[in-house]
Amino acid sequence: MVVKPSSSQAEIGSLIEDLAGRGVEAYPCPWMGGRVIILNSNDGELRSRLERTDCVERVVLVPHPFQLASRVFKPESTVVDVGGIPVGGNNVVMMAGPCAIESEQQLLAVATSVKEAGACILRGGAFKPRSSPYSFQGLGVDGLRILRRVGEKIGLPTVTEVMSPGDVDVVAEYADVLQIGARNMQNFSLLKEVGKLEKPVLLKRGMSATIEELLLSAEYILQGGNYRVILCERGIRTFERASRNTLDLTSIPVCKELSHLPIIVDPSHATGVRRLVPPLAKAAVAAGADGLIIETHTSPDKALCDGPQSITPESLSQLMRELRQIARAVGRGVQGASG
Repeated sequence: MVVKPSSSQAEIGSLIEDLAGRGVEAYPCPWMGGRVIILNSNDGELRSRLERTDCVERVVLVPHPFQLASRVFKPESTVVDVGGIPVGGNNVVMMAGPCAIESEQQLLAVATSVKEAGACILRGGAFKPRSSPYSFQGLGVDGLRILRRVGEKIGLPTVTEVMSPGDVDVVAEYADVLQIGARNMQNFSLLKEVGKLEKPVLLKRGMSATIEELLLSAEYILQGGNYRVILCERGIRTFERASRNTLDLTSIPVCKELSHLPIIVDPSHATGVRRLVPPLAKAAVAAGADGLIIETHTSPDKALCDGPQSITPESLSQLMRELRQIARAVGRGVQGASG
């Protein structure tokens, strides 16, 4: 339910109180200046009565458990601004960089090369959730400081992962986009915390999560008032052993049909195999992805994290040339670093 801009807080409060008396749960949201109220009811008679109420602008029946993320609620596609780079518009966006920040020299070398290749957002991990406790866990806050210095030096906005609610403020201080990794997709405390921000959030699909579960996780962020959400398909765990995960290309058109949120694809984690990254990246763009996030390293065989799935800057340059042709064929462009 959306109330009219002219409605007073007293009118809205009285309406919510009246609904509660009728046994209808009402959840006020920060959207549109607090004018959006989610109702847990599919009562057609109630809907008709609300539509005749003076302070109500419109009532939308959303046939999904996710409300704010639904295209029924918001028919127009959302475009998320990342440091002046539109994600979700007509141009495909490339995010690239190392899985883990190893040193300032390493990140600067990779960042310079990926920008030259055509990437417009720099990725780099400071906190690394690893399957083994003995694997490299990242540089932490020192890595965040390096990420910001390098991003500012070469002129690219940055994206990095946040792992716990207690780290949200410090990561938001240094990065332009906060990434919620696959293992944290249903960390609801973390989702609520980033929902309080006014910064973009990159939400990755969990390795065994359904599309509906991904959109419900996005709903937690939206419900908190942060509408700057970018979905990310990164492959799901299946019985197949030829690659690390199975890239679900179906999720791209399905998410675009169900939701107004932009969706990008991570072919690096989807495959875990360097030679498979370019073909799946091209397939993702052909299927309608709004962008890609690709792990790139100047010396992949020496990388401290995910070297086997990282491509070289030279490979990224070749891939960007091919992606421009594919994007053109489906009526889109590829976003450049300068716009």
